[in-house]
Amino acid sequence: MQALPITLSKPLPVILYLYKAAQKQQKSIFVRKHNPTIMKQTIKTLVAAAALLFIFIGFKSGQKKITVYSIGDSTMCDFAPAYLSQFGGENYPIRGWMQMMPLFFKDNVVVQNAARSGRSSKSFRTEGHWKPVLEKLKAGDYVFIMFGANDQKADTARHTDPATTYRQNLLNYIEETKAKGAYPILFTSLVRRHFGKDGKLTDTYGEYVTAVQQLGAATGVPVIDLNKKSADLVTSYGPEESKKLFLYIEPGKFSKLPQGKKDDSHLCVFGATEIARLAAQGLKEIKSPLAAYLK
Repeated sequence: MQALPITLSKPLPVILYLYKAAQKQQKSIFVRKHNPTIMKQTIKTLVAAAALLFIFIGFKSGQKKITVYSIGDSTMCDFAPAYLSQFGGENYPIRGWMQMMPLFFKDNVVVQNAARSGRSSKSFRTEGHWKPVLEKLKAGDYVFIMFGANDQKADTARHTDPATTYRQNLLNYIEETKAKGAYPILFTSLVRRHFGKDGKLTDTYGEYVTAVQQLGAATGVPVIDLNKKSADLVTSYGPEESKKLFLYIEPGKFSKLPQGKKDDSHLCVFGATEIARLAAQGLKEIKSPLAAYLK
């Protein structure tokens, strides 16, 4: 057979080429009264075309794009250059862990981080942040859900009760996600760096974490216990070294923060990357199909 004029980087043209070649050989069969040699060549050509068709199907499925949406608060959200510029530009180290998640996904995953600073499971919806996510959501997409930090706030615009309104808000997000043929994944709230006098990390979320775990069990929605994972991480660093995970800035480093900053809730670049790593690990542990899209 003549050498193929096209490479396998573009399998569809190759298949068409082989198909046309097979057609020509079929015509010659009738002309040459079923010449056995030509018949063998035709069979080989058709087998090659069929094999390449399967390769092409696999090639196309491997290129499938998955979109992952995330809804939550400032421990999860993107911090835009406009915000960073208030403190010193891109060098200002605050990051949400979902902002670092693309580092752990392959190129065929698109991350749409809709998390917003200061929002609770209640205010995220009432302020209109959920609506555009729901409108774009399509079958096969994923939605990462993590609230809790601002649900504890006293103001009525954000506060929720873990056993009732918080649970119901999360359930609404779950049901609406499923109705679009997408897949929700629940995350328990990121731990705060609060060490007691005994040197042990203090639980600051209590029933909010329990509510997420119970809701996951009741609905069959997978839960990644990021609260425990982050607590284990912070504990492993200890009271002093764990500061490197959070937003600790030395005095004088940024002109707009002459006194520096000590923030035990928000993450720095390193901390956000480590939490994103734990989230990726969690996807593997719950055996999510999305784990196949991790690097």
